[in-house]
Amino acid sequence: MGDQIDNSPYRFRMNMNESVYLCTTKPLNEHEVKLLKQRTRDLYQVNMILDNLPVMRYAKQNGIDIQWTGFPVGYTPQNSNDDYIINHLKFTVLVHEYEGRGVEIIGTGEEGMGMISESDRKKASGFEIVGFVVVPCSVKYDPEVMTKLHMYDNISSVNCPLDLDKSQIIREQERISFTYEVEFVKSDTRWPSRWDAYLKMEGARVHWFSILNSLMVIFFLAGIVFVIFLRTVRRDLTRYEELDKEAQAQMNEELSGWKLVVGDVFREPDCSKLLCVMVGDGVQITGMAVVTIVFAAFGFMSPASRGMLLTGMILLYLFLGIAAGYAAVRLWRTIKGTSEGWRSVSWSVACFFPGIVFVILTILNFILWGSHSTGAIPISLYFVLLALWFCISVPLTLLGGFMGTRAEAIQYPVRTNQIPREIPARKLPSWVLVLGAGTLPFGTLFIELFFILSSIWLGRFYYVFGFLLIVLLLLVIVCAEVSVVLTYMHLCVEDWRWWWKAFFASGSVSIFVFLYSINYLVFDLQSLSGPVSAILYLGYSLIMAVAIMLSTGTIGFLTSFYFVHYLFSSVKID
Repeated sequence: MGDQIDNSPYRFRMNMNESVYLCTTKPLNEHEVKLLKQRTRDLYQVNMILDNLPVMRYAKQNGIDIQWTGFPVGYTPQNSNDDYIINHLKFTVLVHEYEGRGVEIIGTGEEGMGMISESDRKKASGFEIVGFVVVPCSVKYDPEVMTKLHMYDNISSVNCPLDLDKSQIIREQERISFTYEVEFVKSDTRWPSRWDAYLKMEGARVHWFSILNSLMVIFFLAGIVFVIFLRTVRRDLTRYEELDKEAQAQMNEELSGWKLVVGDVFREPDCSKLLCVMVGDGVQITGMAVVTIVFAAFGFMSPASRGMLLTGMILLYLFLGIAAGYAAVRLWRTIKGTSEGWRSVSWSVACFFPGIVFVILTILNFILWGSHSTGAIPISLYFVLLALWFCISVPLTLLGGFMGTRAEAIQYPVRTNQIPREIPARKLPSWVLVLGAGTLPFGTLFIELFFILSSIWLGRFYYVFGFLLIVLLLLVIVCAEVSVVLTYMHLCVEDWRWWWKAFFASGSVSIFVFLYSINYLVFDLQSLSGPVSAILYLGYSLIMAVAIMLSTGTIGFLTSFYFVHYLFSSVKID
């Protein structure tokens, strides 16, 4: 249900306004009434497409005009146990009249891309569909009168009743008649601008103010953090390097802070292979997200082309396997000092995140198969995804890993001692600070996250990729600064185990993203019914959270790595 496009019985004839009878059902039985009531109370939507334009309806919520795509199966009035079905649709088709200008409109096709060919200058005028609006109504008809009509017979125009007694209730033995009206209205909107009504949804003012407010807060906090960081490090470096040798030797005996861990700061971290794998996958996901959002922000991914955004993301992810393998193997060479084992690292990079996604999708698919849902992924698509994974992604990742073995390893500026330095005890575990650091990146993300979740689960259009690009840039800056500051704080208390903490200082934002997804499920997706829908939502949210963790963690880790490398190469150490 809802997983594929099919032709409907609604018949439109260009520039012909008419009111049409469709059909009348048999008396509803108990099972049909129960199913219709459940679909109505679960807020099931009907989505229609005319010339590739989704049908749009206008509604009021809390005094605000909101544009929605599709219309509900039925509705339940407040303080009532009765349900009413939508059985009459009033369509308005906006058309733009064009004059012959030496072009011929061949057709739009399913993808909605205008195919235009040069022709003679004597072409007649024609009409383009530039808008599709519906007003859903519930109208109670006399079944004895309606059953005498045939399909597509004309009827008199109907006004949407405001009285519930004149609306069609859902109950046993009721016979429901379905009708519709279509009206063609001329519009000044031209073909290239016909999607503007969908992309400029109501409530944009709230969206603008929320985004600008977030930008101001983030710039303010980032500026403070950056200034404090620069002043602190420069003061430490200046005091340390301006001393003469005798004073420096005396100071070395009384040193405290990051200078004491000079012999341990580049010691190999625990689970170093896993760290390299996660950084490689993070580079791949970050590259995919940046390129996709940039292309979408410049208008290369039109909403008229269904599936282009997802297809583009998958293709980018596959081909960025080269960058993932290169980054992981080069980091592996830097930590280990040798290229031995690079094939294992490359294979792990190629299988780590895709493997997590594959396992989650498989579990969700088995649940959907068990509930006899048509939304389950077909077996044929599974084989296609596996072929793309092992025939394109894995070889490219191995190629990137091979290139990483040929690249010059990053040389540490200081030598590592044979015996690790003892880390002083602290009152609070350092992980508390690391996990709390994720709140700042989350502050840049959560507003856009709300709109993205609404577009995925509530059928709203999301096409403000310009805002999303700005938020992404802010997120990168904040992740980098938060990770660098926390790394410096840990080094100052003589904690040289900074590798994983730098990764999770910014990567911990994924925890808050997943918690926000649960909050969205509880308070905004009340229409989801049953455990299957909730499990499906949480499964997709988990995939999103893992991807955000790998991406933001990689940004923070690489920034901290180059910061530590620069910091210890800037001081004179005997």
